Amino acid sequence: MKNIILTKQEIEYKTRRIAYQIYETFPDETEVVLAGIASNGYLFTKMIAAELEKISDLTITLCEVTIDKEQPLEPVQTSLPATEYTNKALVLVDDVLNSGTTLIYGVKHFLEVPLKKFKTAVLVDRNHKQYPVKADFKGLSLSTSMLEHIEVVLEGNEPYACLN
Repeated sequence: MKNIILTKQEIEYKTRRIAYQIYETFPDETEVVLAGIASNGYLFTKMIAAELEKISDLTITLCEVTIDKEQPLEPVQTSLPATEYTNKALVLVDDVLNSGTTLIYGVKHFLEVPLKKFKTAVLVDRNHKQYPVKADFKGLSLSTSMLEHIEVVLEGNEPYACLN
């Protein structure tokens, strides 16, 4: 049996709250780049973008970020050329912050480009970081054991997050 930690309604609420936090953090911006880590992080990014479009007049640019989780030292790939996010406000988004490996390599990639402002967002923060990286915006902060696994399902009509 799955131990559901976030229901569809709770994910929608947390997504909306993160969208408001992003909007409040960038009051002087007309455009924000939302860079989502493939694949679930990018799905979550699109959900945040949809909420931002409802509540603001910000121009939202989506960028999919591909990081080889087995070989994180391999170059990070983005769906946009660096010129599309240079000197802009950017939020790097993932579904779960586990050890911080994926997020820190994503942060490293974007630090090589001049940005106006740079923030991070996650749906679930597990509090098991091996790297000094934090989520500026998080839906749920959850202390788990290293043996437990968080599964986030964002595709389909009934998204959820569960603890296995």
